[in-house]
Amino acid sequence: MIQTLKNAWRVEEIRKKLLFTLIILLIFRIGNAIPVPYVNTAALQSYFTSLQNTVLGLLNVMSGGAFSQATIFALSIQPYINASIIIQLLCIAIPALERMSKDEGEEGKKKIASITRYSTVAIALLQGFAYYMLIKNNGLIVAEAKNSVWAAIVIVLTFTSGSALIMWLGEQITEYGIGNGISMILFAGIISRFPVSIASTVSNVISGNLQWWVALLMYIGALAIIVLIVFVNDAERRLPVQYAKRVVGRKMYGGQSTHLPMKVNMSGVMPIIFAQSIASLPATVAALTGHSNSAWARTNTIWYAVLYFALIIFFAYFYSTIQFNPIEVANNLKKNGGYIPGFRPGKPTSEFIQKVLNKITLFGAIYLGILATVPILISVFSKTANLTGLSLGGTSIIIVVGVALETIRAIEAQLLMRNYKGFLD
Repeated sequence: MIQTLKNAWRVEEIRKKLLFTLIILLIFRIGNAIPVPYVNTAALQSYFTSLQNTVLGLLNVMSGGAFSQATIFALSIQPYINASIIIQLLCIAIPALERMSKDEGEEGKKKIASITRYSTVAIALLQGFAYYMLIKNNGLIVAEAKNSVWAAIVIVLTFTSGSALIMWLGEQITEYGIGNGISMILFAGIISRFPVSIASTVSNVISGNLQWWVALLMYIGALAIIVLIVFVNDAERRLPVQYAKRVVGRKMYGGQSTHLPMKVNMSGVMPIIFAQSIASLPATVAALTGHSNSAWARTNTIWYAVLYFALIIFFAYFYSTIQFNPIEVANNLKKNGGYIPGFRPGKPTSEFIQKVLNKITLFGAIYLGILATVPILISVFSKTANLTGLSLGGTSIIIVVGVALETIRAIEAQLLMRNYKGFLD
């Protein structure tokens, strides 16, 4: 990975993209440090120390600590993720949207993206108002602005505009930088919590609140999870493909053997991100309406783990269906004179590919579900601090490692397109 970054830095065009991505992420981090007016940030942070086991603690980790400080980027990318989920589901349920996304090409994709942006602003406005009601009901607004309508408008619109700005920054990274912009911003938010988490663990060990061997096992487990994630991300099922020989004029084409690669974890970290957004929705509503200590607002419960696991399975299949169409693959093989040995071209081939896809998707979904829910179950049965509230929790590690691997692959693809010999050496 380090060698890949070195090779990329030597190419001027890729170096500019890397610098552009870093500048955007720096803007994101600066925005995370600018508080919203009229909020008592000191009292708010004290209030959040008691909410580590709730969904608000989880949202705070995903926002890089901005949520507990009521900064302009406090809502982070959650409104955009929720809007993306809703629009993608509607594209399946509503025929008009489905035709727009599939039949209208780039123009249709631009329309869907525009609808997603407007939906993001609407959801951000709703969440911004809910956040305002949370801090108002708990007396976290400065005294002179407690009952001010102007203060309410400023706070809600600042949260909303901050979320819209993050969405725009993510789109700029995707278009002019390296990797997926939204994933990169989520990556930056989570990774920024690592030093705080390590310092907190060391402090707990020194004070005696945490045994040293427990902390050591936590970090050994984190390293083991990283190794497992890298291994599964590179794992794939290769279906053998044979191309028939054909004569065109005086030349013979085809006859070679190759394979059709199918990734075990085809959807990457997206099922985790989407499942987390949906699973935390009831808890978020409960917390933002002043019921932060209720069972619905806690993420270290059995019902939350079960719902989280089921949603990961659902979104894994959902994304694999969107990304990989067995019928289309089978038709392309047939058109090019290719076939899978033992299966007739056409429908039998597509049914076989679909069967294999279902099996490997199930394995990948269970793998994601186990890694994401084990820390929650440990927290439930051990009655200790909620591990999902830590930046080194299973969900955070999956997202961070997954985004890092996807970014490295994007850099390698940029190098390969420019035929950079140093990359192949």
